[in-house]
Amino acid sequence: MRPNVLVINCGSSSVKYELIDMENEQTLAEGLADRIGVATQTQASITYQRPGHPPYEVTGDFPSHTDAVRKILELLTDKERGVLTDVSEIAAVGHRVVHGGDEFTGAVPITPDVMRAVERWSDLAPLHNPPNLQGIRACAELMPEVPSVAVFDTAFHATMPRHAHLYAIPREWVEQFGLRRYGFHGTSHKYVYLKAQEYLAARGVKPESARVITCHLGNGCSMAAVRGGTVMDTSMGFTPLEGLVMGTRSGDVDPAIVAYVSERLGLSADEAVTALNRKSGLLGLSGTSSDMRDLLQRRAEGDERADEAIAVYCYRIRKYIGAYAVALGGVDALVFTAGVGEHSAVIREAVCQGLEIIGLRCDAQANRACKGFADIATPDSPGRILVIPTDEELMIAREAQRIALNKAIAAA
Repeated sequence: MRPNVLVINCGSSSVKYELIDMENEQTLAEGLADRIGVATQTQASITYQRPGHPPYEVTGDFPSHTDAVRKILELLTDKERGVLTDVSEIAAVGHRVVHGGDEFTGAVPITPDVMRAVERWSDLAPLHNPPNLQGIRACAELMPEVPSVAVFDTAFHATMPRHAHLYAIPREWVEQFGLRRYGFHGTSHKYVYLKAQEYLAARGVKPESARVITCHLGNGCSMAAVRGGTVMDTSMGFTPLEGLVMGTRSGDVDPAIVAYVSERLGLSADEAVTALNRKSGLLGLSGTSSDMRDLLQRRAEGDERADEAIAVYCYRIRKYIGAYAVALGGVDALVFTAGVGEHSAVIREAVCQGLEIIGLRCDAQANRACKGFADIATPDSPGRILVIPTDEELMIAREAQRIALNKAIAAA
């Protein structure tokens, strides 16, 4: 089978793409199509980047995701700048799909039934599933002979035991509306868990019993408690709003706040929930920014609200770590990943304060010096503390290659 996999991640007005040679898991080209179908004075654009070459940008009118994907394929096969001679050199397309409900516990070949399911679960991910589906349809139209695979953000968490994903609400609500905790960022959590599992195995921890807490800390934040590859719990729930404090999301709040604020401010329930999603979190607490880099700078300048926002953010993470240590029966490794998790030594140090009680001792010097993959625990720490750069695109590509290969073998 040809070793090239194209990863497609569609947003409402964007297409992020990456072509990966799976023989050596190296990126051949990547980029972003932006402002698709957006009526503004600024033209839509597509960036195209090959490793070792200067970036190239195309501007123009791309009314739909299909138009954008068509141009992306033209760039990939361009005689001067391309890395392929023909799209037939693509073995599979891996599509990121945010919500798979409770139907999908892993990646699947895309069929009409799968497309209908993605559409059906759009009610729970209205900003994500519809554009994900547009990308799927675009590739089906432009590359009908190339197999497409759906990789769901929710799939890795589908193994959660019922006592972890059930809400204590009327049963009829659960049965009628599918109300349960689904979890998100699953592709990232799975990637860094497997990396941690591999590292721990070299230290004598059996893969089937590895107890790992993964912290995906970016603008969106979530955690997962994973034992032997099975997710035992995760912080996001029915939607990505539940759990940790995030850039603009509140995380855990008393749901009665929605009714209380709605009544007093004359807001609809939707407006109140929108405020919890877009005007809360670090932005709401600080009143100035949702970006951790800005807040750390403001704190250094004496901004008390920035200091308080950071304190709440870190405390919430520590609280979840403690809960997950109990859920797992101990911790073999704590993993930091994503933008803040990978790049902010200050936040990692703050989060790790007091974790000695559960066997996690951070080495301050190793933490400050780390770049890329690193073990920042002290040599005598019972549990390891790892910084692992995530690679969701590679994880999607691996899944797409595996599913497409299995399908080809079955058809042979």
